[in-house]
Amino acid sequence: MGAVMLLLCFISSAACTSLGFTEEPFERAGKADGYCSRVLRAQSNRKESNNEFRLRVEGDPDSYQPGSTYRVNVIASSPSYFRGFTLIALKEGAGGDKDDDYAGNFRIIDEDETQFMTNCPHAVTESTPRRRNNIQVFWTAPPTGSGCVLLKASIVQKKIIFFQDEGPLTKQMCEKDATDKPLLDCCACGTAKYRVTFYGNWSEKIHPKDYPRRANHWSAIIGASHSKNYVLWEYGGSASDGVKQVAELGSPVKMEEEIRQKGDDVLTVIKMKAQWPAWQPLNVRAAPSAEFSVDRIRHLMSFLTMMGPSPDWNVGLSAENLCTKECGWVQKVVQDLIPWDAGTDSGVSYESSNKPTVPQEKIRPLTSLDHPQSPFYDPEGGAITPVARVVVERIARKGEQCNIVPDNVDDIVADIAQEEKEEDDTPETCIYSNWSPWSACSSATCEKGKRMRQRMLKAQLDLSVPCPHTQDFEPCMGPGCSDEDGSTCMMSEWITWSPCSMSCGAGIRSRERYVKQFPEDGSLCTLPTEETENCVVNEECSPSSCLVTEWGEWDACSATCGLGMKRRERMVKMPPADGSICGAEVLEVEKCMMPECHTIPCLLTPWSEWSDCSVTCGKGSRTRQRMLKSPLELGECTEDLEQVEKCMLPECPIDCAMSDWTEWSECNKSCGKGHTIRTRVVTMEPQFGGDPCPETIQRKKCKVRKCSRGQGNSDDKKRRKEQREKRRSKQVKTEVTSEHPGCKMRPWSSWTECTKQCGGGIQERLMTVKQKFKTTQLSSCKERKEIRACNVHPC
Repeated sequence: MGAVMLLLCFISSAACTSLGFTEEPFERAGKADGYCSRVLRAQSNRKESNNEFRLRVEGDPDSYQPGSTYRVNVIASSPSYFRGFTLIALKEGAGGDKDDDYAGNFRIIDEDETQFMTNCPHAVTESTPRRRNNIQVFWTAPPTGSGCVLLKASIVQKKIIFFQDEGPLTKQMCEKDATDKPLLDCCACGTAKYRVTFYGNWSEKIHPKDYPRRANHWSAIIGASHSKNYVLWEYGGSASDGVKQVAELGSPVKMEEEIRQKGDDVLTVIKMKAQWPAWQPLNVRAAPSAEFSVDRIRHLMSFLTMMGPSPDWNVGLSAENLCTKECGWVQKVVQDLIPWDAGTDSGVSYESSNKPTVPQEKIRPLTSLDHPQSPFYDPEGGAITPVARVVVERIARKGEQCNIVPDNVDDIVADIAQEEKEEDDTPETCIYSNWSPWSACSSATCEKGKRMRQRMLKAQLDLSVPCPHTQDFEPCMGPGCSDEDGSTCMMSEWITWSPCSMSCGAGIRSRERYVKQFPEDGSLCTLPTEETENCVVNEECSPSSCLVTEWGEWDACSATCGLGMKRRERMVKMPPADGSICGAEVLEVEKCMMPECHTIPCLLTPWSEWSDCSVTCGKGSRTRQRMLKSPLELGECTEDLEQVEKCMLPECPIDCAMSDWTEWSECNKSCGKGHTIRTRVVTMEPQFGGDPCPETIQRKKCKVRKCSRGQGNSDDKKRRKEQREKRRSKQVKTEVTSEHPGCKMRPWSSWTECTKQCGGGIQERLMTVKQKFKTTQLSSCKERKEIRACNVHPC
């Protein structure tokens, strides 16, 4: 028991605290044998094979881009849960003894859920021990040259620790540049034929924010099957002129020209029509599709289509490899698509005005944190809901195949599903029995299945001539859905039977279904949409019998756990005509069994509606509650009775904020009337409708002392003084003497450098005395200084 508790301390610091253990003994450990390495050893000491818990990196990448940020989740499959956890990122092969053994940096998303471990800051753990089924943090990948990284999680569920070195709680990610080798040459033989189908899922219901109701559409799809020497588009690459024309205008013309110019690097040009509007139910319009071929050289497939309207947003596949490492052809690819930015336009919303990106940026996937005005914006940084799905399915193979792994049933079915059977080319040297009858279809519904027939090889007269297979497969559907009955129609489930047509004796009742998807070739559905059957109500129709309704639905079981009773009723519609008492049963009761009581100590009411947000603007929280219904004798209930979640209302207005006023400057005049100034700067611009900024400069009058009589500003005195000075001087000079008639002054000096780079500084300049006349009073001949404000913009 003590060993388990001690192990809990290593794995979950919060769990350790709740159990009363301290971390003091580990703080005294030597530096070479640190607390983090002890956590690792504690984890590896207890391994449980358990698939209820898993560690997932959003997008499920196999490699990381150095410096990029990824969302990491630790998830418990319902109904499982965990109370504590530890999450680390360790360089592959490292022991965790040194700081250099850890790779990248974690970033907390929700401080109420997660925190860094006190004695091991490289590890993330829970903030409080409680039941949870999911946590998430951000992880920023290490710089180039860090090699492969192991993201490892441990789980604490009560007193049980789950940790797996190989499995759902450990994920290896290697550096993209180091591990993403060039595409290998394809080793498959022959050719393969595929059908690509595009299912648009961009609708107002799924993506409601700013959805463009009038003009939403997918542009014409353009793509190709091609070799590794040609790249239509790729993340981190630059958009060609053809990609730019698709991304901004929805036109495939230039892109098709580029594809056809690639000559032997392209096998098939893939084209599909535009879709207006972007989404319609499949029973109204079939999803667009196209067929293409691949071979050993041109085994990659790429395509793109524009989301319209948008600045330069698209979806598509890039260099999808349809060749397997076993030298065969991939049977099926299903991929959900999120939009990507072509890097040619800087708009942030569906209908942003054109704003060319100069210089052009690299192609990148959109994220939910790109811009608050983005229709995909999520302040919590959640994943973007896919806007489309693409299905690439093999429909035929031609020529001699060389895959070293035998075909499975699905492979063979895929080959013959769309390809007519060729004439029997069985060699004369192979003697077979007749084919057996076809087996029953593997599907009991209208979903695609398969059936099989067999024959026996009786003799092989020439061992040098191979004999064909002894099993044959073909696609099929369940009863009522066969090709002969219009299998191209997709039908709904049958709706509940109608009431019986007769209230006494034998009658007829009916039920209906509807067409979910019409045939792609435009033909009519021949499957029945209505069926009938006989029914009997009130078997006795004599004058002494009474007429009753059909039985109602069963009531809920009287017990919430264990054994209980349930009942159903019907009503007497008409008593017996002879006045006798109706003998028909109108109440029926039977036993019902609910889950064992000790397995569900928590019986709870449904959650209440969410409360209003706690704030009127900005970030707040809201709550909802539920109540305990089960009696206490069933056991302690630890389920949460209240939930709190964050809510976001429009941002609160932020008023302009200003710094304090500076001290008043010196007077700009050495005598007489002048002015002095003071300044302040804007420390916060107004946002979201806040109050505007007031003035940043103030001036006021100042007067140092009176100027002498000789320094009067009369224009007549100035002219007389200047004429006397000119007569006394042999040369006419440009010195300024306007306010110093008894002196010769040098011109104004240049303005000094501003005392501050930002936030409001001071500049000054001087006018100095060059020569004093004998008749001039000493007090009237002084230097002059001017001051002005500069660099008043905020820092």
